[in-house]
Amino acid sequence: MNVDLLVHQAWPAYEQHEHDGWVLRYAGGVTKRANSVLPLGVPADLGAAVAAAEAFYGERGQRCAFSIGTSAPAGLDAELERRGYDLVDPTVVMTLAQGRAPAAAPGRAVRVEERPWPGWLETWWSVDGRYGGGFEEAERICTGVPALYAAVEEDGVALAVGRGVPQDGALGVYCMATRPEARRRGLARAVLRALLREGGAPSAYLVTTRANAAAQAVYRGEGFEITGGYHYRVR
Repeated sequence: MNVDLLVHQAWPAYEQHEHDGWVLRYAGGVTKRANSVLPLGVPADLGAAVAAAEAFYGERGQRCAFSIGTSAPAGLDAELERRGYDLVDPTVVMTLAQGRAPAAAPGRAVRVEERPWPGWLETWWSVDGRYGGGFEEAERICTGVPALYAAVEEDGVALAVGRGVPQDGALGVYCMATRPEARRRGLARAVLRALLREGGAPSAYLVTTRANAAAQAVYRGEGFEITGGYHYRVR
């Protein structure tokens, strides 16, 4: 499972350019995942490749950022550090064992659709929208590939939401968000279990920041274990 590629495909930047084995991604500055270099190969000229990436993001008014995972060339991380790039957002990859059957949702009705509806988007962005504006760009990224959208609703309000992306025999779980007033009620577990059940894939993965111990505890309780990680280098 090449998580670097799976994440790239599940959270697609709507502007992508290839340069000497690297993918330069831009999506209005919304999320580093869609606004960073994915370095998949060893460029013929490392200095020229970094300069091209810096020019690409500079033209768009963004700081140059690199996603550094298992696909990154050896030595790139150290070179970016030498150039003054900061290490940002260490992230863990958690994987559900292949063939593990999802548990039944804990007594909660979960709505699952193939497109996000306004209430789903509102809840997700109210929790995860750390960018001021950018709502339209975020929706464009989110709907860039086929996916399942799940929510626990009460009185027409989506209290907890999640997104599942079927990919190459795995389900990528994204956009897990619960409104602050609805936390500690098991709603995230209900959403996660519904996505796993409806997705029907033999395995699943998700990513969360290394610092988010609470989320990791929930996912570990559902059978996910840390199997890898990545981080960003930001100029």
